[in-house]
Amino acid sequence: MVEKVSVKPTKTDQSISDNLIFLDAAILKSFVRDVFIKLKVPSKDAEIIADVLISSDLRGIDSHGIQRCRMYYERIKQGIYNPKTDIEIIKDEGATAVIDGKCGMGQIIGYKAMKLAIEKARKFGVGAVAVRNSTHFGFAGYYSLMAIREGMIGFTTTNARPAVPPTFGVEPMLGTNPLTYGAPTDEEFPFIIDCATSIIQRGKVEVYNRIHKPLPNGVIITKDGNSETDPEGVLHDLGERTAALLPLGGKGESTSGYKGYGYATFAEILSAALQDGVYLKDTAGVMENGQLKLKVGHFFLAINIKNFIPLDRFQNITGNIMRELRSSKKAPGAERIYTAGEKEYIDTQERLETGIPLTKSVQEDIKIMQQELSLYNYKFAF
Repeated sequence: MVEKVSVKPTKTDQSISDNLIFLDAAILKSFVRDVFIKLKVPSKDAEIIADVLISSDLRGIDSHGIQRCRMYYERIKQGIYNPKTDIEIIKDEGATAVIDGKCGMGQIIGYKAMKLAIEKARKFGVGAVAVRNSTHFGFAGYYSLMAIREGMIGFTTTNARPAVPPTFGVEPMLGTNPLTYGAPTDEEFPFIIDCATSIIQRGKVEVYNRIHKPLPNGVIITKDGNSETDPEGVLHDLGERTAALLPLGGKGESTSGYKGYGYATFAEILSAALQDGVYLKDTAGVMENGQLKLKVGHFFLAINIKNFIPLDRFQNITGNIMRELRSSKKAPGAERIYTAGEKEYIDTQERLETGIPLTKSVQEDIKIMQQELSLYNYKFAF
């Protein structure tokens, strides 16, 4: 097994906040569940949504955790999302299926879609499910982890609101469109890479704005082709479509920005073309019977390892790959080398003990939802 190392979460640099409060994950998960129940989300669905959000926070992915709760809260209140998720299986043939989410809760649609992919993988060796008319489903890694726990390789992708320009462009056209892969190992944690095809995603900009920290230079491009570092201004300009998040590789081709652009486009195709769903600018919202709907599509793939090789042998080889990478020669001054999924595992172990960090801004969101929904059975220290 890999050597255990105790480190502080560093993904969002929240430690700079003087008003940071840590809250027990179980209490926070219960609160989030009750928020959605109050919004008429069925209790079983509310439990899944809360698990997706708090799992993100536990893994140190603060951009898609509790800080997103109020976004879902407001969209349900505004009628953008349907609190009761009534999915329809449009096509079901062998190892594949197409699902219509009917603008229900993305976490429930994603959960059921990956469950179906896993069931198909048990029967056919692989299972692939394409989804249309879904909504924001949280952090993509949750669904790949579902497959990993069943001894399978998991792949998840989704499109999203326009935020990323094509190479040599400045207009937001593509979403941050993650490509998320994961596989089980013989270690305490799996290999899982869960990241956007842009340098930085919108949720991370929101986190920077909450903690009043400037963005790194070179991750945003304005309509004039310049960079921008003020997160509040970036969020405004993204809404006005006068700024965009640069793809992996950055601006132009000198640092291979076309790679992120190409991967984002492939994610868009998997999330729209297989299921006849919305794409590019339509993910910014469509009107249906006078009601704005924010639709996206997803794609899920589960690969049953046992159809190729005994699971324990696969896990051992994968674990050996991870260990050899970590034991390779380090750069001068570097303390250690990590493999994908390791830092998230370390963060989870720490945050289960210390609690989930909440910025002052997130605390205010929680108080607003608590007061509006009369959830006074929770006594928070803020």
